[in-house]
Amino acid sequence: MKKLFAVTLGILTAFGGFVDIGDLVANALVGARFGMSLAWVVVVGVVGICLFAEMSGRIAAVSGRPVFDLVRERLGPRAGLANLGASFFINVLTLAAEIGGAALALELATGVNYLLWVPGVAFVAWRVKFETMERVFGLAGLALVVFAVALWQLGPDWGELGAQLTHPPPDEGVPTYWYYAIALLGGAMTPYEVFFFSSGGVEERWTRRDLVTERANVFVGFPLGGFLSIAIAACAATVFFPVHAQVDTLGQMLLPVGLGLGQVGLAAVILGVFAATFGATLETALSSGYTISQYFGWQWGKFVRPRDAARFHAVVLAVVIVATALILTTIDPIKVTEYSLVFAAAALPLTYLPVLMISNDPDYMGDRVNGRLSNTLGTAYMVLLLVVAVAAIPLMIATKAGQ
Repeated sequence: MKKLFAVTLGILTAFGGFVDIGDLVANALVGARFGMSLAWVVVVGVVGICLFAEMSGRIAAVSGRPVFDLVRERLGPRAGLANLGASFFINVLTLAAEIGGAALALELATGVNYLLWVPGVAFVAWRVKFETMERVFGLAGLALVVFAVALWQLGPDWGELGAQLTHPPPDEGVPTYWYYAIALLGGAMTPYEVFFFSSGGVEERWTRRDLVTERANVFVGFPLGGFLSIAIAACAATVFFPVHAQVDTLGQMLLPVGLGLGQVGLAAVILGVFAATFGATLETALSSGYTISQYFGWQWGKFVRPRDAARFHAVVLAVVIVATALILTTIDPIKVTEYSLVFAAAALPLTYLPVLMISNDPDYMGDRVNGRLSNTLGTAYMVLLLVVAVAAIPLMIATKAGQ
């Protein structure tokens, strides 16, 4: 019974924590501008994150070591440093976006300018006990299911939404279409997720006996989170796409829920956005500490006292301060989110190639190396991610970040 409870709780946490500020912004923007014509990217992204998260969790359970702890050992210090630099840069940008998203949710709830909330969000994220907050905010993120309920209440033309799947709007250019496709993929496969998942598995002391729990979290929780992402896009496609309305603020992104479910629905979705973004703030900050500490061989861990893992906790504090300072420059958090998604997409091969390599190494994995299906899909995704990495920045420049 205890095992079943752990699996169920892990699934619900993964479900509630899947949609962070990146998924929310990307899906709302895309639904408003392209209808449902890019929904296929969410499916591709969910399959990809399931594939590589399962590998990273299996690595942690079988080897007892997190992915980044093995990157330098397996690839060498130079390749490991390139991987570290790219992932750390993306983590800082993502962390700034998550802090800004949590502050924007508080602004919607209270009417107080989001900049006044930013230091408080950062401080609480630094001081809070993680284990409790992981469960609390992961489960509170389930409130985002109101997007699916609101979609039903809005009563869309389901035939029209279905037709949009294969008919992109003719007035949007091809480069812009692919730019937003890359942003969606970056949102679904954000690099911090696998590093955090793997490191968390080590901290939870996963063994081979926990592979069922690990796989249930991945293959049930993440797809359910992907379902929420599609519901967000469908809400935007129902309300904004027919009238060619631009979506520029978090309030506009949540408007379909208010139209479908009224004040109660709006309150629930604001709670869900705050919970999801604050939970992602914690995860991203810890992921930054994990990657740096594991690369340099420092003591690390969210359960390790600060005096026993001083450098790990110092890194977490430093990235929170830097990310907070970035948002306090008054740069638009939504724009930070958009840029972080594209840069994340550009860095995806550096993130996932080591995962694929290590999960095939019998020195680390023994008889739990990848099977034929995992390797076939993993190789196909690496080709896709290389294409995405090459195209991401040129498309951002060519389209002026999707304008």
